[in-house]
Amino acid sequence: MIWNKIAWGYDAFETLLNREVYINTGKLVAEEIEPDDIVLECACGTGSISRHIAPACKKLVACDMSEKMMDQARKNCAAYDNVRFFKADITRLDVGAGRFDKVVAGNVIHLLDDPVAALKGFERVCKTGGKIIIPTYIDVKIAKHDSIQNRLLCGFVDVLGIEFKRGFDPDSYKQFFRDAGYENVTYKTAEGRCPCMIAVIQL
Repeated sequence: MIWNKIAWGYDAFETLLNREVYINTGKLVAEEIEPDDIVLECACGTGSISRHIAPACKKLVACDMSEKMMDQARKNCAAYDNVRFFKADITRLDVGAGRFDKVVAGNVIHLLDDPVAALKGFERVCKTGGKIIIPTYIDVKIAKHDSIQNRLLCGFVDVLGIEFKRGFDPDSYKQFFRDAGYENVTYKTAEGRCPCMIAVIQL
């Protein structure tokens, strides 16, 4: 698995090339979390968002397919005793219905064959009145900044063979959620070299 191979250097690379966005995405997600929330984070990766959610919630349950990425996430969340990690395929969540106040899935839907089905799975495990929070990089393949760093970022994705099933700009990202049947959605963006647009679905 490619994510196991790159886990050791993932945070360093993201911080080097997209630091502002990498940090602020987690902060913006944490703004949606309440102190009494039980949160499910899908595709937690190295915990770049987890470490912002953990101090803001009652309990964080985080999952990923990559054990090596979760090893890094455990290190990033070592200061918090309210976090539990488990290995899972987020398209086949073996979790009880209506269990979580918030469900977060960061920078993953553009990698999925059927992202709408994944969203419906997130909705199933989220409580009525809860929120599904979906941060996603936008314009990843569009060199808005003609810089060495931006070319390195795009080149890094290509060399590793990470396959984006779809790409989004702000308009197509909003349309994606409308097409999936979600109307009560708000958006905010972590601005930077490769922006991250955060969709907040109110159920």
